[in-house]
Amino acid sequence: MPESPTLLVIGECVADVVRQPGAPDRIHPGGSPANVAYGLARLGRGTTLITQLGPDSYGRLIEDHLASAGVRVLTDGSGAPTPVATVDLDDAGSAAYTFEITWTLGPVGQPAKPPQHVHTGSVATVLEPGADTVLDLVRSLGTNATVSYDPNVRPALMGDRTRAVRRAERCAALSDVVKASDEDLRWLYPDDEPEEAAERWLRSGPAVVLLTRGAGGALAFLPGATVGIGAPPVQVADTVGAGDAFMSGALHALAAHGLLGARGRARLRTLDTTVLGDVLRHAAASAAVTVGRTGALPPDAQELAAAMAGVPGPER
Repeated sequence: MPESPTLLVIGECVADVVRQPGAPDRIHPGGSPANVAYGLARLGRGTTLITQLGPDSYGRLIEDHLASAGVRVLTDGSGAPTPVATVDLDDAGSAAYTFEITWTLGPVGQPAKPPQHVHTGSVATVLEPGADTVLDLVRSLGTNATVSYDPNVRPALMGDRTRAVRRAERCAALSDVVKASDEDLRWLYPDDEPEEAAERWLRSGPAVVLLTRGAGGALAFLPGATVGIGAPPVQVADTVGAGDAFMSGALHALAAHGLLGARGRARLRTLDTTVLGDVLRHAAASAAVTVGRTGALPPDAQELAAAMAGVPGPER
């Protein structure tokens, strides 16, 4: 079995205030990068998160939540308030977001060990001035680590579309693995089909691009090949954190196959469709567990293994 890589996630933490018709408000720790870090740690991966947390009740809630899974948290100590997202769920469990967030990430301490893989995305890569700090970190660490990126588009925070597209394309080109939803790519490229945009990103540098399509399953793009997978049947509680669970499940599987880290990069660049199908099955199972319960609560390793039985085989 390949040695477990050290993983670093860079990005925001957000307190999700979840509102649903006929129910009291619920507060969940969230933020896409924080969810990915939490999901990786739940699956037994040694994970550090570089982020901002305020000296407030939301910040303490999130830090305790991350620590419960074993995530090591590094902050810049700026004292900025913890970001808040209000998540309005409709009767089908689909989420709409409004935000109170600043992202001013400054210098932080270094992880205890140099990371072999770096993940980033979401608000942290578009909201200035912290986005510039994130990009500089990814560039410096990516020399000796593989990199993954998820734009996790939040239209209310993206600012000018042309500028947001430039940032997303820059991040995608720096990455080895990119994951995006069809909704992300429709916002970034309203005149293109999501599949066309994903293939264009693949040509810009990544080894693989993963495209999630909600109930329509997911596609994975390699140079010269595409692998698809259907969504497992599940009773949806809500969709909060589903894409982040997909991402953590995919990274967990890539690590298990020895495809992360500087030494794994060459193998990642020659990834075959059989291994990619296994990665997709892990990612889909992780997302299915998460949508089956409220809040961004991804599976642990035992739950993921059990959920794999309900995931259909990949389509090539």
